Amino acid sequence: MLCPDPDQRMRLVEIRDNLHARIAEAEREGWLGEVEGLKISLAGAEEKLAQLDRRPANRGVVDLGIPTVTHTGSTKTLRDRPAPSGP
Repeated sequence: MLCPDPDQRMRLVEIRDNLHARIAEAEREGWLGEVEGLKISLAGAEEKLAQLDRRPANRGVVDLGIPTVTHTGSTKTLRDRPAPSGP
């Protein structure tokens, strides 16, 4: 699943607010099919906002190392191997 960009939160809020206004208009005009479609879009926008709210505030980069396979079949990272010696 794609995660929304936190920098686009205000845009998502604008979209959500616009969808509320469009739903109200469609209900006033009796456009029932339009209302249902807009409600689906609204649910998607609200879910994306909820995803942003659930994200940790500080998501730093984590170095997982580069995995290597030894002759015994065990896996180690390059950090676990001794540094090469000599020229």
